[in-house]
Amino acid sequence: MIDLRRLRVELEATTASLARKGVPAEEVQRAAALDAQHRQVASKAEELRARIKVLSKQVGDAMRSGDAGNGEALREESKRLGEELAVADEESSSVEFLLRDAMLRLPNLPSDDAPDGTSEADNVIVRTVGYDPSRYGPHQRVPHWDVGTDLQILDLERGAKIGGSMFPLFKGQGATLVRALCQLALDRNADAYTEVRPPTLVRTPVLEAVGQLPKFADDAYHLERDDLWAVPTAEVPLTSMRANEIIPEEELPLRLMAYTPCYRREAGAAGRDTRGLLRVHEFDKVEILAICRREQSAALHMEILERAIGAVEVLGLPYRVLDICAGDLGQSHARSFDVEVYSPGCDMWLEVSSVSWFSDYQARRASIRYRPKAGGPTQICDTLNGSALAVPRIWAAIVETYRQPDGSVEIPACLHPYFRGSTSIAGSVSR
Repeated sequence: MIDLRRLRVELEATTASLARKGVPAEEVQRAAALDAQHRQVASKAEELRARIKVLSKQVGDAMRSGDAGNGEALREESKRLGEELAVADEESSSVEFLLRDAMLRLPNLPSDDAPDGTSEADNVIVRTVGYDPSRYGPHQRVPHWDVGTDLQILDLERGAKIGGSMFPLFKGQGATLVRALCQLALDRNADAYTEVRPPTLVRTPVLEAVGQLPKFADDAYHLERDDLWAVPTAEVPLTSMRANEIIPEEELPLRLMAYTPCYRREAGAAGRDTRGLLRVHEFDKVEILAICRREQSAALHMEILERAIGAVEVLGLPYRVLDICAGDLGQSHARSFDVEVYSPGCDMWLEVSSVSWFSDYQARRASIRYRPKAGGPTQICDTLNGSALAVPRIWAAIVETYRQPDGSVEIPACLHPYFRGSTSIAGSVSR
């Protein structure tokens, strides 16, 4: 969450900054008012608590000196103040709950470097590489859901029979392609990032730490019986690995990566790009994440972005990079770049990676700090992450881009080591 002190000393500037994300001034002012109310009530409670402590001593002194009448009067006053304290403590807890909820719902401040804008239409295309619409033949203008059906490597109907709509089923070399892409991403980043296999069911505070809760509860899968949530991305458990810890400065930056299945309800996706693999409820992804000092964050942001781009380049897919405008940034994001690949069968640019800097927003929620080598108070860390490779849309772009006139799909050379000797996808051996 944002630093509460900003609401106390920089309220006008904070309100203006969050307005770039479309946050109404009333929401910021409400949080500031709750903070002021909580401090006032908490101060009153402390004053009452101090007064009761003094009275308790005075009662004892009076009784020891034989002044029973004064002692009883003091005891009655202490009792009355105790009742007032109980009311003040209850009010303080109530206001504190409302304040915490308000602060959890306020998004991160956008970076000053993020472009102005109100929607995805205002995102800035930084560069486009390898895109030439005239290079594609008719055989590449077939959507992946048809290619997958023809080759018997994607079975959306049976996936729906098992899990429901938007739960795809891959088989044969289609399933191999899923696994190969994930392994490629892990292998490409193993030089600098420590591989982790985290739990994919997490507790509520873990989802709160990254900014998914409480605002986006409807987009997540919740196991109410155990109060566990299915992760929407490996960012969630990786961030909380060091929650409530103090990290020695010399260990920073921490670089982590993880493959996990990911689960998203896509609650607002009705009617939006839901054919084939464009928007699904379950998918595989490799995530890379860094925890660092503020001074390290800019370089790490570019490092993660270049690694995400590198995966697309080695697969030979045309891509473009977008600088996300303030109004289209996510809840926790201070600055983001999206990497999109061109999918000729769909004739669409598909987002395959979002590379984001969260400043100290997530680490403050998760209480991830570091201890400076030079001494002094602990400091809150920064966090960053990006998709090293997200399978469904990359899968779609590959089978469309590499489709041959005979209907087979050429396998990109970088994936050959994972395909048991095959260099092309010619179809599944059985239905």
